[in-house]
Amino acid sequence: MDASLSLWGLFISAFLSSTLLPGGSEAVLLALAATESAPRSELLIVASIGNTLGGMTSWGIGRLLAWRYPAQALSKHDHQRALQRVQRYGAPILLLSWLPIIGDPLCVAAGWLKINPLLSAVCIGAGKAARYAVLLWFI
Repeated sequence: MDASLSLWGLFISAFLSSTLLPGGSEAVLLALAATESAPRSELLIVASIGNTLGGMTSWGIGRLLAWRYPAQALSKHDHQRALQRVQRYGAPILLLSWLPIIGDPLCVAAGWLKINPLLSAVCIGAGKAARYAVLLWFI
């Protein structure tokens, strides 16, 4: 397979995996690394950028939701408590955005709370790049 097609496939997989849609970018990354279709550094960069852009898309969705559903209007105590935690820790909590199940909602909550988008992108990117680097290290 052409290396550029492989990298585009990885980018799309990483992007979709980092939104609220299910995906398996780790499997794509590991498969491409095993077949040596591209240098690992390129795989790391492409996967990290795709995943970070997906996380920022979730951030943007949260920002849009804030206009329709302000945080003060939340009725469930659990939702209020979750938003308070994200607000308390700010952008650094987005270093955990790579975690399954809670990572995508963290990005949405950060957008909802209007956490600085540049700082959010840096923290999201750092967390997601670290995860991919660890995966590549072990194979």
